[in-house]
Amino acid sequence: MKSAVPVFRHEATLNILNTYKCMSKTLTVSEEAYERLLSRKESGESFSEVIKKITGKTTLLDIVGILPGKDAEALEKNITRRRASMRQRMRKVSKGL
Repeated sequence: MKSAVPVFRHEATLNILNTYKCMSKTLTVSEEAYERLLSRKESGESFSEVIKKITGKTTLLDIVGILPGKDAEALEKNITRRRASMRQRMRKVSKGL
């Protein structure tokens, strides 16, 4: 996983050092924008991770484990039941063609 370490030069400037690619980019943001980013940042999370999170670039791995076991099982059963129902309807339609 990429590691980003924020370094602050000024309270409204973020200098994000991406140690994976050994490069950094400096972003100048308003104090309000910085406070908003900071409010979304969780413990141990980098500012790069916060930006990725709020810009909607997620993968399935980002949501693994968000449902408790019983809810996940119920969801899986519901999906399985709906898929079976859809297959059955598709068979009926294809027979009628």
